[in-house]
Amino acid sequence: MQLSDLKNLKIAVVGAGYGGAAAAKALSLLGARVDVYEQASRVREVGAGIGLRPATMNRFREWGIFDAIADVTSPSDYFEILTATGDPIMKETWPADGEQVHTHLIHRGDFIDALMGVLPEGMVHLGHKLESVEDKGEGAVLTFAGGATTEADLVVGADGIKSVVRHHLFSQKPPVFSGEHAYRTVISTDAAHGMVVDDNLRMYIGRGTKVYLLPLRHRGQVSFDITALNPDGTWAPQVTKEDLLKTVEGFDERLVAITRDLDMDTVNIRAVYDIDPVDTWHTDSVVLVGDAAHSMLHHQGQGANSAIEDGGALADALKQAGSLKEALALYQATRKPVTDELQRISRQGWTEEEISDVFPGQKPAAAGQE
Repeated sequence: MQLSDLKNLKIAVVGAGYGGAAAAKALSLLGARVDVYEQASRVREVGAGIGLRPATMNRFREWGIFDAIADVTSPSDYFEILTATGDPIMKETWPADGEQVHTHLIHRGDFIDALMGVLPEGMVHLGHKLESVEDKGEGAVLTFAGGATTEADLVVGADGIKSVVRHHLFSQKPPVFSGEHAYRTVISTDAAHGMVVDDNLRMYIGRGTKVYLLPLRHRGQVSFDITALNPDGTWAPQVTKEDLLKTVEGFDERLVAITRDLDMDTVNIRAVYDIDPVDTWHTDSVVLVGDAAHSMLHHQGQGANSAIEDGGALADALKQAGSLKEALALYQATRKPVTDELQRISRQGWTEEEISDVFPGQKPAAAGQE
Protein backbone atom coordinates (compact mmCIF):
# COMPACT_ATOMS: atom_id res chain seq x y z
CA MET A 1 0.00 0.00 0.00
CA GLN A 2 1.12 3.58 -0.63
CA LEU A 3 2.62 5.51 2.28
CA SER A 4 -0.25 7.99 2.12
CA ASP A 5 -2.78 5.16 2.35
CA LEU A 6 -1.00 3.63 5.33
CA LYS A 7 -0.93 6.98 7.14
CA ASN A 8 -4.68 7.34 6.65
CA LEU A 9 -5.34 3.83 7.98
CA LYS A 10 -7.13 3.64 11.34
CA ILE A 11 -6.33 0.38 13.12
CA ALA A 12 -7.91 -1.03 16.29
CA VAL A 13 -6.00 -3.83 18.04
CA VAL A 14 -8.06 -5.93 20.46
CA GLY A 15 -5.83 -7.22 23.26
CA ALA A 16 -2.56 -5.93 24.74
CA GLY A 17 -0.71 -9.21 25.18
CA TYR A 18 2.41 -10.20 23.24
CA GLY A 19 0.65 -10.42 19.89
CA GLY A 20 -1.34 -7.22 20.31
CA ALA A 21 1.58 -5.17 21.58
CA ALA A 22 3.91 -6.43 18.84
CA ALA A 23 1.34 -5.82 16.11
CA ALA A 24 0.66 -2.34 17.48
CA LYS A 25 4.37 -1.47 17.44
CA ALA A 26 4.93 -2.82 13.93
CA LEU A 27 1.81 -1.19 12.49
CA SER A 28 2.46 2.17 14.14
CA LEU A 29 5.88 2.26 12.48
CA LEU A 30 4.06 2.24 9.13
CA GLY A 31 2.53 5.58 10.06
CA ALA A 32 -0.96 4.21 10.68
CA ARG A 33 -3.07 5.44 13.58
CA VAL A 34 -3.18 2.54 16.03
CA ASP A 35 -5.28 2.14 19.18
CA VAL A 36 -5.09 -0.91 21.45
CA TYR A 37 -8.11 -1.97 23.49
CA GLU A 38 -7.47 -4.21 26.50
CA GLN A 39 -10.14 -5.60 28.81
CA ALA A 40 -7.94 -5.68 31.93
CA SER A 41 -7.49 -2.63 34.16
CA ARG A 42 -3.73 -3.18 33.98
CA VAL A 43 -1.52 -5.24 31.69
CA ARG A 44 0.43 -7.99 33.39
CA GLU A 45 1.65 -11.51 32.70
CA VAL A 46 1.76 -14.32 35.22
CA GLY A 47 3.70 -17.53 34.97
CA ALA A 48 7.41 -17.80 34.43
CA GLY A 49 10.01 -17.63 31.68
CA ILE A 50 9.97 -17.94 27.90
CA GLY A 51 12.60 -17.92 25.16
CA LEU A 52 12.63 -15.28 22.42
CA ARG A 53 14.11 -16.89 19.31
CA PRO A 54 16.76 -15.31 17.06
CA ALA A 55 14.19 -14.40 14.38
CA THR A 56 12.03 -12.74 17.02
CA MET A 57 14.96 -10.71 18.33
CA ASN A 58 15.70 -9.63 14.77
CA ARG A 59 12.15 -8.31 14.52
CA PHE A 60 12.81 -6.22 17.61
CA ARG A 61 16.02 -4.95 16.02
CA GLU A 62 14.05 -4.02 12.89
CA TRP A 63 11.54 -2.10 15.03
CA GLY A 64 14.28 -0.29 16.95
CA ILE A 65 13.46 -1.90 20.30
CA PHE A 66 16.13 -4.62 20.52
CA ASP A 67 17.95 -3.07 23.48
CA ALA A 68 14.75 -2.47 25.45
CA ILE A 69 13.99 -6.19 25.25
CA ALA A 70 17.54 -7.54 25.47
CA ASP A 71 18.28 -5.54 28.63
CA VAL A 72 15.89 -7.75 30.65
CA THR A 73 16.96 -11.10 29.16
CA SER A 74 19.66 -13.74 29.45
CA PRO A 75 21.13 -14.84 26.07
CA SER A 76 21.18 -18.62 25.64
CA ASP A 77 23.49 -20.61 23.34
CA TYR A 78 21.62 -23.92 23.21
CA PHE A 79 18.90 -26.09 24.67
CA GLU A 80 19.19 -29.61 25.96
CA ILE A 81 16.71 -32.47 26.34
CA LEU A 82 17.45 -35.13 28.96
CA THR A 83 15.83 -38.16 30.50
CA ALA A 84 14.16 -37.88 33.89
CA THR A 85 17.40 -38.87 35.57
CA GLY A 86 19.61 -36.55 33.52
CA ASP A 87 20.95 -38.74 30.73
CA PRO A 88 21.36 -36.65 27.55
CA ILE A 89 18.93 -37.20 24.67
CA MET A 90 19.86 -34.25 22.50
CA LYS A 91 21.64 -30.93 22.64
CA GLU A 92 21.22 -28.34 19.90
CA THR A 93 22.14 -24.74 19.27
CA TRP A 94 19.19 -22.48 18.59
CA PRO A 95 18.20 -22.02 14.92
CA ALA A 96 20.11 -18.91 13.88
CA ASP A 97 18.54 -16.03 11.98
CA GLY A 98 21.23 -14.13 10.11
CA GLU A 99 23.87 -13.03 12.59
CA GLN A 100 21.51 -13.48 15.53
CA VAL A 101 22.28 -16.85 17.16
CA HIS A 102 21.04 -16.46 20.73
CA THR A 103 17.61 -17.17 22.10
CA HIS A 104 16.98 -14.61 24.82
CA LEU A 105 15.41 -16.00 27.99
CA ILE A 106 13.00 -13.61 29.66
CA HIS A 107 10.38 -13.50 32.38
CA ARG A 108 6.88 -13.09 30.96
CA GLY A 109 6.23 -10.08 33.20
CA ASP A 110 9.44 -8.35 32.14
CA PHE A 111 8.60 -9.03 28.52
CA ILE A 112 5.16 -7.50 28.55
CA ASP A 113 6.46 -4.53 30.59
CA ALA A 114 9.18 -3.94 27.98
CA LEU A 115 6.69 -4.15 25.11
CA MET A 116 4.29 -1.76 26.83
CA GLY A 117 7.20 0.58 27.45
CA VAL A 118 7.94 1.01 23.73
CA LEU A 119 4.37 1.85 22.71
CA PRO A 120 3.48 5.54 22.40
CA GLU A 121 1.72 7.07 25.38
CA GLY A 122 -2.05 6.99 25.00
CA MET A 123 -2.11 4.14 22.48
CA VAL A 124 -3.34 1.51 24.97
CA HIS A 125 -6.87 1.86 26.35
CA LEU A 126 -7.47 -0.29 29.43
CA GLY A 127 -10.81 -1.47 30.77
CA HIS A 128 -12.31 -2.16 27.33
CA LYS A 129 -13.93 -5.58 27.33
CA LEU A 130 -15.01 -6.47 23.80
CA GLU A 131 -18.56 -7.73 23.44
CA SER A 132 -18.99 -7.84 19.66
CA VAL A 133 -17.35 -7.02 16.36
CA GLU A 134 -19.26 -6.22 13.17
CA ASP A 135 -17.52 -6.36 9.80
CA LYS A 136 -18.89 -3.61 7.55
CA GLY A 137 -16.76 -4.55 4.55
CA GLU A 138 -15.08 -1.16 4.31
CA GLY A 139 -14.33 -1.19 8.02
CA ALA A 140 -15.52 -2.71 11.28
CA VAL A 141 -17.28 -1.63 14.45
CA LEU A 142 -16.27 -2.78 17.93
CA THR A 143 -18.74 -2.69 20.80
CA PHE A 144 -17.44 -2.87 24.37
CA ALA A 145 -19.10 -3.67 27.69
CA GLY A 146 -20.98 -0.59 28.82
CA GLY A 147 -21.95 0.33 25.27
CA ALA A 148 -18.89 2.22 24.05
CA THR A 149 -18.11 1.69 20.36
CA THR A 150 -15.28 2.45 17.98
CA GLU A 151 -14.84 2.15 14.23
CA ALA A 152 -11.67 1.23 12.38
CA ASP A 153 -10.52 0.49 8.85
CA LEU A 154 -8.77 -2.61 10.20
CA VAL A 155 -9.43 -4.57 13.39
CA VAL A 156 -6.64 -6.85 14.62
CA GLY A 157 -7.98 -9.59 16.88
CA ALA A 158 -5.19 -10.30 19.36
CA ASP A 159 -7.48 -11.35 22.18
CA GLY A 160 -6.06 -14.76 22.97
CA ILE A 161 -7.24 -18.34 23.12
CA LYS A 162 -10.78 -17.29 24.18
CA SER A 163 -10.93 -14.68 21.40
CA VAL A 164 -14.22 -12.82 21.06
CA VAL A 165 -13.18 -11.71 17.56
CA ARG A 166 -12.57 -15.31 16.46
CA HIS A 167 -15.85 -16.48 17.99
CA HIS A 168 -17.91 -13.79 16.25
CA LEU A 169 -16.42 -13.98 12.77
CA PHE A 170 -14.25 -17.04 12.21
CA SER A 171 -14.87 -20.09 14.39
CA GLN A 172 -17.12 -20.99 17.29
CA LYS A 173 -15.19 -24.14 18.13
CA PRO A 174 -14.13 -24.07 21.79
CA PRO A 175 -10.52 -24.47 22.96
CA VAL A 176 -9.29 -28.06 23.17
CA PHE A 177 -8.00 -29.58 26.43
CA SER A 178 -4.67 -31.35 26.04
CA GLY A 179 -4.95 -33.72 29.00
CA GLU A 180 -2.10 -31.87 30.71
CA HIS A 181 -1.53 -29.33 33.44
CA ALA A 182 1.25 -26.75 33.56
CA TYR A 183 2.71 -25.77 36.93
CA ARG A 184 4.96 -22.69 36.65
CA THR A 185 6.93 -20.68 39.12
CA VAL A 186 10.15 -18.72 39.54
CA ILE A 187 12.74 -19.66 42.14
CA SER A 188 16.09 -18.19 43.09
CA THR A 189 19.18 -19.66 41.45
CA ASP A 190 20.33 -20.70 44.92
CA ALA A 191 17.14 -22.77 45.30
CA ALA A 192 17.91 -24.79 42.14
CA HIS A 193 20.11 -27.30 44.00
CA GLY A 194 23.08 -26.60 41.75
CA MET A 195 21.24 -27.60 38.54
CA VAL A 196 21.60 -24.19 36.84
CA VAL A 197 25.20 -23.44 35.93
CA ASP A 198 24.80 -21.47 32.69
CA ASP A 199 22.18 -19.65 30.59
CA ASN A 200 20.84 -22.63 28.66
CA LEU A 201 17.38 -24.19 28.72
CA ARG A 202 17.07 -27.80 29.82
CA MET A 203 14.05 -30.07 29.64
CA TYR A 204 13.81 -33.40 31.50
CA ILE A 205 11.23 -35.89 30.24
CA GLY A 206 9.79 -39.11 31.58
CA ARG A 207 6.46 -40.89 32.12
CA GLY A 208 4.41 -38.14 30.50
CA THR A 209 6.04 -35.38 32.58
CA LYS A 210 8.28 -32.60 31.27
CA VAL A 211 10.32 -30.45 33.65
CA TYR A 212 11.82 -27.22 32.29
CA LEU A 213 14.66 -25.27 33.89
CA LEU A 214 14.98 -21.89 32.19
CA PRO A 215 17.67 -19.60 33.65
CA LEU A 216 16.89 -15.92 34.23
CA ARG A 217 20.39 -14.85 35.22
CA HIS A 218 19.63 -11.16 34.85
CA ARG A 219 17.17 -11.68 37.73
CA GLY A 220 19.24 -14.20 39.69
CA GLN A 221 16.34 -16.58 39.20
CA VAL A 222 15.24 -19.72 37.38
CA SER A 223 11.91 -20.45 35.74
CA PHE A 224 10.79 -23.89 36.96
CA ASP A 225 7.97 -25.47 34.98
CA ILE A 226 6.36 -28.89 35.25
CA THR A 227 3.99 -30.11 32.54
CA ALA A 228 2.23 -33.31 33.54
CA LEU A 229 -0.64 -35.52 32.46
CA ASN A 230 -3.89 -34.81 34.28
CA PRO A 231 -7.52 -35.46 33.22
CA ASP A 232 -8.94 -32.40 35.03
CA GLY A 233 -9.79 -29.83 32.38
CA THR A 234 -10.76 -27.06 34.82
CA TRP A 235 -9.03 -23.90 33.57
CA ALA A 236 -7.45 -23.16 36.96
CA PRO A 237 -7.49 -26.50 38.80
CA GLN A 238 -6.75 -27.06 42.47
CA VAL A 239 -3.49 -28.97 42.98
CA THR A 240 -1.53 -29.82 46.13
CA LYS A 241 2.20 -30.14 46.80
CA GLU A 242 1.67 -33.90 47.01
CA ASP A 243 0.14 -33.87 43.52
CA LEU A 244 3.20 -32.07 42.16
CA LEU A 245 5.58 -34.49 43.86
CA LYS A 246 3.80 -37.43 42.22
CA THR A 247 4.47 -35.93 38.78
CA VAL A 248 8.26 -36.00 39.37
CA GLU A 249 8.55 -39.41 40.99
CA GLY A 250 11.64 -41.14 39.56
CA PHE A 251 13.19 -37.87 38.37
CA ASP A 252 16.62 -36.58 39.36
CA GLU A 253 16.56 -36.17 43.15
CA ARG A 254 17.49 -32.51 42.78
CA LEU A 255 14.34 -31.89 40.71
CA VAL A 256 12.31 -33.67 43.37
CA ALA A 257 13.96 -31.49 46.02
CA ILE A 258 13.15 -28.30 44.08
CA THR A 259 9.52 -29.42 43.87
CA ARG A 260 9.42 -30.29 47.56
CA ASP A 261 10.74 -26.83 48.47
CA LEU A 262 8.18 -24.89 46.40
CA ASP A 263 5.88 -22.33 47.99
CA MET A 264 2.56 -23.36 46.43
CA ASP A 265 1.27 -19.79 46.70
CA THR A 266 3.82 -18.82 44.03
CA VAL A 267 2.92 -21.62 41.59
CA ASN A 268 0.74 -20.70 38.61
CA ILE A 269 -1.49 -23.73 37.90
CA ARG A 270 -3.30 -24.05 34.59
CA ALA A 271 -4.89 -26.76 32.50
CA VAL A 272 -3.23 -26.71 29.09
CA TYR A 273 -5.43 -25.87 26.09
CA ASP A 274 -4.94 -25.05 22.43
CA ILE A 275 -7.33 -24.62 19.49
CA ASP A 276 -7.88 -26.54 16.28
CA PRO A 277 -6.54 -24.75 13.18
CA VAL A 278 -8.87 -21.98 12.01
CA ASP A 279 -9.66 -22.19 8.30
CA THR A 280 -9.69 -18.45 7.62
CA TRP A 281 -8.02 -15.69 9.63
CA HIS A 282 -9.42 -12.60 7.94
CA THR A 283 -12.39 -10.85 6.37
CA ASP A 284 -11.95 -7.64 4.32
CA SER A 285 -11.38 -5.56 7.46
CA VAL A 286 -10.74 -7.92 10.40
CA VAL A 287 -7.73 -10.18 10.98
CA LEU A 288 -6.52 -12.54 13.71
CA VAL A 289 -3.01 -12.73 15.19
CA GLY A 290 -1.32 -14.75 17.92
CA ASP A 291 -3.28 -17.14 20.11
CA ALA A 292 -6.56 -15.84 18.68
CA ALA A 293 -5.48 -17.28 15.32
CA HIS A 294 -3.44 -20.33 16.30
CA SER A 295 -3.13 -20.98 20.03
CA MET A 296 -0.75 -23.92 20.38
CA LEU A 297 0.57 -26.13 23.15
CA HIS A 298 3.78 -24.84 24.72
CA HIS A 299 5.93 -27.90 23.93
CA GLN A 300 7.68 -26.08 21.07
CA GLY A 301 8.11 -22.83 22.98
CA GLN A 302 6.68 -21.01 19.98
CA GLY A 303 3.50 -19.32 21.21
CA ALA A 304 4.95 -15.88 21.97
CA ASN A 305 7.44 -16.09 19.10
CA SER A 306 4.65 -16.87 16.65
CA ALA A 307 2.60 -13.94 17.91
CA ILE A 308 5.54 -11.56 17.39
CA GLU A 309 6.16 -12.95 13.92
CA ASP A 310 2.47 -12.43 13.09
CA GLY A 311 2.74 -8.74 13.91
CA GLY A 312 5.81 -8.39 11.72
CA ALA A 313 4.31 -10.34 8.84
CA LEU A 314 1.09 -8.28 8.97
CA ALA A 315 3.06 -5.03 8.75
CA ASP A 316 5.18 -6.46 5.93
CA ALA A 317 2.06 -7.47 4.00
CA LEU A 318 0.51 -4.02 4.34
CA LYS A 319 3.68 -2.47 2.87
CA GLN A 320 3.92 -4.99 0.03
CA ALA A 321 0.32 -5.42 -1.13
CA GLY A 322 -1.70 -3.03 -3.25
CA SER A 323 -4.76 -2.94 -1.00
CA LEU A 324 -5.88 -3.86 2.51
CA LYS A 325 -7.77 -6.89 1.22
CA GLU A 326 -4.71 -8.16 -0.66
CA ALA A 327 -2.50 -7.52 2.37
CA LEU A 328 -4.64 -9.63 4.67
CA ALA A 329 -4.65 -12.50 2.16
CA LEU A 330 -0.86 -12.25 1.83
CA TYR A 331 -0.42 -12.22 5.61
CA GLN A 332 -2.49 -15.40 5.99
CA ALA A 333 -0.70 -17.12 3.10
CA THR A 334 2.64 -16.30 4.73
CA ARG A 335 1.91 -17.26 8.33
CA LYS A 336 -0.82 -19.91 8.38
CA PRO A 337 1.22 -22.81 6.90
CA VAL A 338 3.92 -22.15 9.52
CA THR A 339 1.57 -22.04 12.48
CA ASP A 340 -0.53 -24.98 11.25
CA GLU A 341 2.64 -27.08 11.35
CA LEU A 342 3.66 -25.76 14.76
CA GLN A 343 0.20 -26.52 16.14
CA ARG A 344 0.42 -30.06 14.76
CA ILE A 345 3.89 -30.76 16.11
CA SER A 346 3.14 -29.21 19.48
CA ARG A 347 0.31 -31.69 20.00
CA GLN A 348 2.68 -34.63 19.84
CA GLY A 349 3.51 -36.25 23.15
CA TRP A 350 7.27 -35.81 23.35
CA THR A 351 8.06 -39.23 24.72
CA GLU A 352 11.71 -40.18 24.39
CA GLU A 353 10.79 -42.23 21.31
CA GLU A 354 9.04 -39.28 19.69
CA ILE A 355 11.83 -36.74 20.16
CA SER A 356 13.42 -37.42 16.79
CA ASP A 357 10.05 -36.89 15.08
CA VAL A 358 9.04 -33.83 17.06
CA PHE A 359 12.31 -31.98 17.26
CA PRO A 360 12.67 -31.11 13.55
CA GLY A 361 9.72 -28.78 14.03
CA GLN A 362 12.14 -26.49 15.86
CA LYS A 363 14.25 -26.16 12.74
CA PRO A 364 13.51 -23.63 9.99
CA ALA A 365 13.75 -26.25 7.25
CA ALA A 366 10.76 -28.08 8.68
CA ALA A 367 8.71 -25.29 10.20
CA GLY A 368 9.12 -22.81 7.37
CA GLN A 369 10.47 -20.07 9.63
CA GLU A 370 10.91 -19.41 13.28
